[in-house]
Amino acid sequence: MDVVVRTYSGKGSKELFSFLEEHKADVEKLMRTVKGFESYTLARSSESEGGLSMTVCQDKAGTEESVRLAKEWISKNAADIRVDAPKVSVGSIIIHATKS
Repeated sequence: MDVVVRTYSGKGSKELFSFLEEHKADVEKLMRTVKGFESYTLARSSESEGGLSMTVCQDKAGTEESVRLAKEWISKNAADIRVDAPKVSVGSIIIHATKS
């Protein structure tokens, strides 16, 4: 499995996360369309100045698709929020523990 973490901080990130929270059902629905989807997490940072999203997919193609869809969704739905580009971290999962 693969993971992508998008970390938003700086200009516009607080506003973006408020917008994402207001539209969380739409964001979740979008992420669930990704081929090979396993899980998605959206969290505010402890400073409430932005946050992060984490998408786990069965393979790299899925995580790449999630990045593309997220970028498109933000451009289409939150174009009026000027936000710094996120820091994107990708990797292969070693442990993916979930509550049974």
